[in-house]
Amino acid sequence: MLYILYNVLYFLSNIGGLRDLHMKLEIKKIGNSTGIILPKELLMRLGLQQGDQVFVTEGPDRSLALTPYCDDDEETMAIARKAMSDYKNTLKALAK
Repeated sequence: MLYILYNVLYFLSNIGGLRDLHMKLEIKKIGNSTGIILPKELLMRLGLQQGDQVFVTEGPDRSLALTPYCDDDEETMAIARKAMSDYKNTLKALAK
């Protein structure tokens, strides 16, 4: 299992103040799994600490966005999916 996915740079390039940060990280064997160890400086800049959960999203260009995970994210997405379903025709008309 990949604990933290490799391309953190996409996420960092979209946050104000972190645009100049570039790091090359190596995928390593961690116990029976595979993962990436994030340097202390990066964790501090992201406001993360050991044990925190993150949410990874793949972009259309195979880049990855890494954001802190929040418990209410799933509830928010459920509400958004219902709204998009309920207003499907309206959203389609607005997209033109």
